[in-house]
Amino acid sequence: MIGQNDQNIQLPKELKSAFGELGIFKHLHKAGITKKFGFKCSYLFQLVFCLIFHHKSWFTLLQSKKGESSPAKDAVYCFLNHSKFNWRRFLTLLSASTIGKVDALTDSKRPKVLIVDDSMYDRDRSKKLELLARCMDHSSMKKRYYKGFRMLTLGWSDGFTFMPLDFTLLSSIKAQINGISENIDKRCSGYKRRLDALQTAPEQVTSMVKRALSAGVSAHYLLMDSWFTHQPFITSIVELGLDVIGMVKPTNQRYLVENKQVSLKHLYFLATPVQGRKGILRSIYTILSNGTPVKIVFIQNRNKRSEWLAILSTDCTITEREIVRIYGMRWDIEVFFKTTKSLLRLQKEFQGLSYDLLISHTTLVFSRYIVLSWQNRCNTDQRTLGGIFYELCDEVNELDWAVALQQLIELLDDVLKKSSQAESKHWASYLSWLF
Repeated sequence: MIGQNDQNIQLPKELKSAFGELGIFKHLHKAGITKKFGFKCSYLFQLVFCLIFHHKSWFTLLQSKKGESSPAKDAVYCFLNHSKFNWRRFLTLLSASTIGKVDALTDSKRPKVLIVDDSMYDRDRSKKLELLARCMDHSSMKKRYYKGFRMLTLGWSDGFTFMPLDFTLLSSIKAQINGISENIDKRCSGYKRRLDALQTAPEQVTSMVKRALSAGVSAHYLLMDSWFTHQPFITSIVELGLDVIGMVKPTNQRYLVENKQVSLKHLYFLATPVQGRKGILRSIYTILSNGTPVKIVFIQNRNKRSEWLAILSTDCTITEREIVRIYGMRWDIEVFFKTTKSLLRLQKEFQGLSYDLLISHTTLVFSRYIVLSWQNRCNTDQRTLGGIFYELCDEVNELDWAVALQQLIELLDDVLKKSSQAESKHWASYLSWLF
């Protein structure tokens, strides 16, 4: 009874302050993640949230001594399988509020970016998983297929801190193995997430960007890989008020130069060489076939120095070096994918046959990363100390030469009193010579 009265005892002290600062329980309530009876959703959320920090899985926790006071297995799985919980709204609220705190610590002139990319969500051993599909792995050198989903993710970065904003576990209509369950209520948010899983990636990214901007997230650019840098998609993002910076592949896409449509390879020879910039070969202003003006920068491929890579930017006012530097921030999402899969046990911690469980657990893993990113920012950025930092700075500035010399004399006098008689004579002669 005592343990149940203080349910926050499951939360470590290091995370308890972060939960309060970020208002996680408040965002759960706003997203409609509540229950009328039984264990509170906030308690079940923090119980699953802290499993990774206790180095335990849900099975090992039930087998340990804490298993007697923990909820039953069905309570947690019912919580994760609930189809009426709006997990997307919770993640958006949590990310937007945390980004607002981080944005206050970032210079207004520093570019903030949205980053979009997809990653494998592997479930090769599954057979009856809802919306399971046969997907192709684009990252491998050889053509490889796997069973699972494409985890399409939208994140925010200021060059130092990365925050996941939204995601969709994309299935496929053509390569689908299992369809949508017939028992799902078509009015709930879980059914809407299933419909989103059957849409194309550009449609989902446009919706994600709209939701992020409407939630108050500030960004200047959308960074993307060559899989997303296509003319119709670029136009749809520019219409939302964001500039696009992305890698471009030499495909059938055409560019207008002096009223002539040329390919990317031909555009390279028409571009002007850039002098004095290591790694930057050429750049050119051109227009897409749909009328969007862009600037393309050609850089040297580090893996094969005889080849080049092309980076497209719809912001034609910035320099070639700035385009390359901003595009380098896209690597933050690759670090995010590696961290969530290797350290935060994404796609490994819980195994189920419901699409709702995949959504809820992925949201929990993303929430862990948001909390850790905020804790890392607080521990590395001295401005998070608030007024103490500025008061200490003022104290150091007001410490003039006379006061510093007086403190040094007092320090030497204390050392002289604590030393022996022979050492005292030595220090006295030294001080008389010094002063």
